[in-house]
Amino acid sequence: MNFRKFAATTALVAMAASAPGAALAWGAAGHRMIGTAGAQALPAEVPAFLRAPGVAAQIGELAREPDRSKGAGQPHDGMRDAAHFIDLDDQGRVLGGPAIDELPTLFNDYDGALRAAGQDPVKAGWLSYAMVDGWQQLVRDFALWRAAAAGERYAKDPARKAWLAADRARREQLIIRDLGTWAHYVGDASQPHHTSVHFNGWGDYPNPQGFTNARVHGPFEGKFVFDNAALADVRAGMAEPKACVGPFKACVTALLKTTNATVVPFYALEKAGGFQPGDARGKTFATERLAAGASALRDFTVDAWRASAEAKVGWPEVSVKAIEAGQIDPYDFLYGTD
Repeated sequence: MNFRKFAATTALVAMAASAPGAALAWGAAGHRMIGTAGAQALPAEVPAFLRAPGVAAQIGELAREPDRSKGAGQPHDGMRDAAHFIDLDDQGRVLGGPAIDELPTLFNDYDGALRAAGQDPVKAGWLSYAMVDGWQQLVRDFALWRAAAAGERYAKDPARKAWLAADRARREQLIIRDLGTWAHYVGDASQPHHTSVHFNGWGDYPNPQGFTNARVHGPFEGKFVFDNAALADVRAGMAEPKACVGPFKACVTALLKTTNATVVPFYALEKAGGFQPGDARGKTFATERLAAGASALRDFTVDAWRASAEAKVGWPEVSVKAIEAGQIDPYDFLYGTD
């Protein structure tokens, strides 16, 4: 069975993937591999609880949650579905609106820019904002973990020490959950179809190379990955660690642009039969994209950990560095004195 026939025989999956808001961006297997591989590759620099036995697999399972929560109803779905993608046109603009290099910092401004261009933000997607939001949450999680861990280390009062230890443990569970959920969107950003107007066939656009209009999105990210990709290969294909230099938003933009640059190669490979059974080219392409997602997850998590050392927490704000140096007792603002 060739790839086009396979797409036809999986009509239900393809129909679900034909609307960007319903697309799943990697199936269960892909998101599980990205979350697991990225977490397995975390360096000794990050807290030990993230490298404990079973945690990487747990993050891999949690990376599926944003898809598994779909269908809960409104407004739940409406607030989340468009977070999985961003539709860039062939000029690198979001449906003819703002350029990917010039996305506003505030989501409200992004919404306004798209509406001014006659576009619906829900149809355009806002994956970039979901990624930055999740990273900022992770930085905050790590900063509060640092505060609780330092407070526990320096505390002399047994009751306070016990509460801080419990708070640190709670924060560890929150970090695992937040990291796992955010891993989903990092994974989405490595799937070509989730960065392009050509998200399910080339569509009604100039098509001089005669690329397919078959609904290839769902079959590629789902069953093809399930049948052809392997965790060991994803781990082996991961890039060397690379720190984010500059604002995190710019690093997200760079990832989205890199992934978007693989859209035409995907369609060219499909046209050449590269996704037919037994053709190694399709397996290689899918593995490279999954490895890119896992690499970004590893690197962005390390970036969040490093950024948390420079953060301020509490109210009035105090520096994490001062808390870790034993200069400030964080118990009151962590426990809450109202």
